[in-house]
Amino acid sequence: MPAKISQKFHSRLKRVKLLLCDVDGVLTDGSVFIGGAREIKRFSIRDGLGLVFLRRAGLKVGWVSARPSAVTELRAAELHIDFLVQQTDRISKIGAVEKLLRRAKLDWDAVCFVGDDVVDLGPLKRAGFAVAVGDARPEVKAAAHLVTRAAGGRGAVREVAEMLLKAQGKWDAIVAHYAK
Repeated sequence: MPAKISQKFHSRLKRVKLLLCDVDGVLTDGSVFIGGAREIKRFSIRDGLGLVFLRRAGLKVGWVSARPSAVTELRAAELHIDFLVQQTDRISKIGAVEKLLRRAKLDWDAVCFVGDDVVDLGPLKRAGFAVAVGDARPEVKAAAHLVTRAAGGRGAVREVAEMLLKAQGKWDAIVAHYAK
């Protein structure tokens, strides 16, 4: 069950046009299995479907990771993610997001950013709506407008997607589409 949104944050959610997420620890449980020729990550199907719903409703979706990964690239392509940034410098995500925002012709107010660890603090402090996953670091939870009930890789992104869609009056249309 998604966290309850206060009226105070409802107006922030209505302004969101772009959902940006960290990858490891947000879209996954933070585990990476490495062996042989490739790595393996576990992504939640429910989170992925939530991202599909957002795109269907006209919102843009992007992933910003401080760790390049072929597996992340594959999953992003499978879900038709609008923006994928995999940094190689691992210093700050702010510059990467600002470049992405210029490309999308958006500002920070239009962004919902979901993070889990201290490398996400910069974007979280600037986003119009900042979300920490349920098992995020304490510093990240303190910087967020909302902490999900679900942990990273366990439905937290789906929780955020539903909140956004409900706040923007788009959830019922999504449900109706699949109820045909």
